[in-house]
Amino acid sequence: MTMPIPLSAVRVHRLPATLAFGATDIGPVRAGNEDNFLVDEALGLAMVADGMGGHAAGEVASAGALTTLRDYLHQRAADLPAPSAVAGMAADPDATWSDPAAGAVRLLHAGIAHANASLYAQNCSRNRSEGGMGTTLTGFWRPYSAWPLVFFHVGDSRLYRLRGGVLEQLTRDQTMYQQALEAGMFDNLPARNLLLQAVGPSASVMPEVRSHLALDGDVLMLCSDGLHGSVPHAEMESMLARATPGNLDQLCAQLIDMAKLYGARDNITVLLALCASDAA
Repeated sequence: MTMPIPLSAVRVHRLPATLAFGATDIGPVRAGNEDNFLVDEALGLAMVADGMGGHAAGEVASAGALTTLRDYLHQRAADLPAPSAVAGMAADPDATWSDPAAGAVRLLHAGIAHANASLYAQNCSRNRSEGGMGTTLTGFWRPYSAWPLVFFHVGDSRLYRLRGGVLEQLTRDQTMYQQALEAGMFDNLPARNLLLQAVGPSASVMPEVRSHLALDGDVLMLCSDGLHGSVPHAEMESMLARATPGNLDQLCAQLIDMAKLYGARDNITVLLALCASDAA
């Protein structure tokens, strides 16, 4: 199988108040890589996707979801209020809208629905209206450095944040396994990779979209389950605690190597971002 080319160059990217570096690897078991990642410096956007579907459909789904959402945001991001306008509204006690992230949240909901509709239409054209190709989709968007970080999530790729030396998972896996755990089940659990939500296989999708304040020194990690399903939480925490503006590429490579060492059985994608007000 031909290996898909990453949608973004494998280099350090400068986003608003953020440095980011991503890498993807086929892993030690799979015949092809259905993961992909995308960083758009102009938008302040970073995201990963883990495709599924077999016969190269997974790589089509992951790349399609990433590029469709990026293009949707590019076409509409200019409609967001400028930071100065938001600041003025926040200072007005009679203002009815003062959350700078609210417009971005709405756009992301609409953009993910648009990406889902695009992939679903392709599935329908192949007579696979249910259970066709699909992908996870997890990322963050920060159009302006003064704004909160808005994250979005479908499936079981993850967004982590290291703050004050403590690594926290910001997303919740949309899987039958996670649902069973939350229901109090501990025996006869479903397989970990059975998704409740994905972009593409069904006519509708319910993404998680939230905003978080980003602080200087925060380290963000987007990753597919090839990484978080293999590497212990404490090992990832220890690795991310070493992040600096100059070593994000090295840490990505080391995390991928660590996933292989722990016996990863899937493609491995990791994207690290360091929040720093002087980055942009």
